[in-house]
Amino acid sequence: MAKDLRAFIEQLAAAAPDQIQLVTRRVDRRFDITSIAERLGEDGRFPALIFTDVEGSSMPLVINLTATYERLALALDTSVADMARVYGERQAKPIQAEIVSDGPAKEVVLRGEAVDLSALPIPFHNELDAGPYITGGVMIVKDPDTGAQNAGLYRHQVHDARTLGVYIQGSHHGGYIYRRNSERGEPTEFALVVGHYPTFMLGAVSRLPGIGGEFAEAGALLQEPISLVKAETVDLMVPAHAEIVVEGRLLPDETRLEGPFGEWTGYYVSVGAQPVMHVSAMTMRRNPIYYDVFPAGQEHLVLGSLPRMGTIYRRVREAVPGVVNVNVPAHARTHCYISIRKTRDSEVKRAALAAIATEPENLRCVVVVDDDVNVFHEPEVTWAIGTRMRPDEDVLTIPDWNGPGDLLPSNWNYRVDGTHEPVMGAVMIMDATKPAPPVQYPQRARPPQDKVREVRLDGLLQAFDPSLLRSPKTLTGD
Repeated sequence: MAKDLRAFIEQLAAAAPDQIQLVTRRVDRRFDITSIAERLGEDGRFPALIFTDVEGSSMPLVINLTATYERLALALDTSVADMARVYGERQAKPIQAEIVSDGPAKEVVLRGEAVDLSALPIPFHNELDAGPYITGGVMIVKDPDTGAQNAGLYRHQVHDARTLGVYIQGSHHGGYIYRRNSERGEPTEFALVVGHYPTFMLGAVSRLPGIGGEFAEAGALLQEPISLVKAETVDLMVPAHAEIVVEGRLLPDETRLEGPFGEWTGYYVSVGAQPVMHVSAMTMRRNPIYYDVFPAGQEHLVLGSLPRMGTIYRRVREAVPGVVNVNVPAHARTHCYISIRKTRDSEVKRAALAAIATEPENLRCVVVVDDDVNVFHEPEVTWAIGTRMRPDEDVLTIPDWNGPGDLLPSNWNYRVDGTHEPVMGAVMIMDATKPAPPVQYPQRARPPQDKVREVRLDGLLQAFDPSLLRSPKTLTGD
């Protein structure tokens, strides 16, 4: 069975049935879907939700499918503790895509006026959004200079039945390709892929050098090649096992007002003129499942964090072979925690600088800790900061590191009259490690770690019955 969206849903249902829930009552696409997901999130619950009856559409919708590290680790067939390492190691061994003649993504083909984007259950996500947005669509475009296909995850506002918007930051490869074509007076062909195995999404979000390589990265993460098939109306190759593919062209220099939209930062920013996408065809499975990412919520953050962890792990390892783990916490994607097995004090700065050079736009704070600290358990990181860091000696601030950004409010100066201007951002490095050998440092107090690792919790804990207090012999076993 091909690894696609359906395969992962089945995999999740088998591995963690409590992590996938069905909503069968009719829901309005205007905020019902995200309100339910948000309410669960307030209780610290982020199950994948499948909505079977979205008003105005015959298609089911899945949201929150990729909202936890545990589920992304499941897609990589590993654990949360190992996923950054596994990601980085697989990333170094790309697996090229394979070309096939047909696939499930071509079971239904709609062209021209037969296309109606409103048939898709595209939600209104957050209160002040300008309209419904496709948030889980991977946009594929081709570099006019090399012919390399590039894939990236962007936001797409629905303007009407056959027109979309796309927000492309200046540093994104998709934006570069659009500008190169516009300079030539040529349209940019696109294919928007909605619904695939999570590793396809991770590959599209990865920070790769140069243009292209996302299909090979997705194959490396999947441990098998992605199958590609020719698109119907544009000269692009698209995943054969996608749920839905929307095809069309961006005309040179044509823009339309786009936004506001709640971004991963949790703020409304960047409203303005953006390129317009004219849809020429839509292909899909006979009974497609619409994949949606909850923007400005945990899913948006988690999906963007793991690819950064894997790439940072790989780059830090080149500078500091003793790197143990990397975490870009989902709730604070501008932070990075790195654990190293330190042999000399200089390795702290080398590790931190490798990280911020890998992710120069978004990182604001890098914390380096020793290998006895679990970077995925934030209380341990803050404990290391509190007990191993000297604020007057172990904090380094680098000014003017981040260029003026559209999405981070901290990279703007806001005035009382409502106007604002971009400013350069800084990055901070915090050394929360012990001194390097041979310096002796106090020992950490905790149970023997080999004993802790031997503990098996399955069947160990039972519900407590208060009546046992009235039967001391039963409670004590006397």
